[in-house]
Amino acid sequence: MTTFKKKIISFWKVLGPGLVTGASDDDPSGIATYSQAGAQFGTKLLWTAIVTYPLMVSIQEMCARIGLVSGHGLMGTIKKYYPPYILYLILLVSIPSIILNIGADIAGMGAVGHLIFPEIPVFVCSISFTTLLILSIVFLSYRRIAMILKWLCIVLFSYIAIPFMLKINWLSVLHDTFIPKIEYSSDYFVALVGILGTTISPYLFFWQASMEVEEIQQRHLVVDKRVIHSMQSDVRWGMLLTNIVFFFIILTTGVVLFQAGIFHVDTVEEAAHALQPLAGDNAYLLFAVGVIGTGLLAVPVLSGALSYMIAEAFDWQEGLDKKFHEAKGFYITLIISMVVGLFVNVIGISPIKALIYTAVLYGMIAPILIAIILHISNNKTIMGKFVNTPLDNLMGFLTMLVMTLAAVALIML
Repeated sequence: MTTFKKKIISFWKVLGPGLVTGASDDDPSGIATYSQAGAQFGTKLLWTAIVTYPLMVSIQEMCARIGLVSGHGLMGTIKKYYPPYILYLILLVSIPSIILNIGADIAGMGAVGHLIFPEIPVFVCSISFTTLLILSIVFLSYRRIAMILKWLCIVLFSYIAIPFMLKINWLSVLHDTFIPKIEYSSDYFVALVGILGTTISPYLFFWQASMEVEEIQQRHLVVDKRVIHSMQSDVRWGMLLTNIVFFFIILTTGVVLFQAGIFHVDTVEEAAHALQPLAGDNAYLLFAVGVIGTGLLAVPVLSGALSYMIAEAFDWQEGLDKKFHEAKGFYITLIISMVVGLFVNVIGISPIKALIYTAVLYGMIAPILIAIILHISNNKTIMGKFVNTPLDNLMGFLTMLVMTLAAVALIML
């Protein structure tokens, strides 16, 4: 085996929870948000991929460190050290927002599945994907689930490939990437707030911390500087992947749809369908397959995050490493969240409305959660010698400020 291959294999082994967390952030609902931003404003919002990266890394690294050092998920840590009303407030806002997100993702997967296989009705596609996910999570081991999720991340590269099939003015792209073009309009700021809410989502905080706990339990790790450094590399590469992908989604829709005069797309299937005559069948299929792949990756993360939160809040047995009979409450919560999400659209809530409601709820809870995460990360009783550095605190406070302003803008607009 060559030295290069050994380095690639070694690098792949380092990647884990951070990669999956980052990749799951580009879920079908996120793809819809990025597609709308590109269709409406072309490449003017490409700069957000650069600006949000260090913010995402800072908060996800803190969550991962909390999980590694405390040995508890984020909700378990909050329950142990904070008043109960904070715990219940988080649950009150998180449960509906995550379920609505799951519903939007399942609906997107079903609609795109119908586009690829027109003879299969949308709802049948949605039921099939939901059933596949439930059976996989209940019956497969944690290591198998983690490995499947990790390999599913590769599907995201389909979005990176699409722009290279098109004719693009790369000098203009570089200009819009590094020199922001701010439009002082409500539509522009709604798109900006949507991007922030999609990239820095509270459910990722809980999933990241809980997955780190699973990792140290499965691998029997002793937390030291080496483990922390490995986690930091994992988080940085994972967040880099998600931002590269959302950059290329905005680029694709900004170049193809915006230039064709298609300024409004409500759903991922609309974006995929609009791409077909303009960018060709190959780009269309890559976009569509990417939606299904990211949904298969993101829905388990969403439902898993909710299950960890509720299990930790009520002291239930938890963990994807456990059999169903060993953690019934954990798995039943996971199943119910998917089934309710599946039927969200049946009761008349459209996927785009679900995304709006989700963004509002995430916007309300994100600044509060970031403040708590910062407080935990600076608490020596919990974190010992692994408390935040001054740079960690600076980036954390900046993230909290940005999300607070986004929440205020969301209300004002």
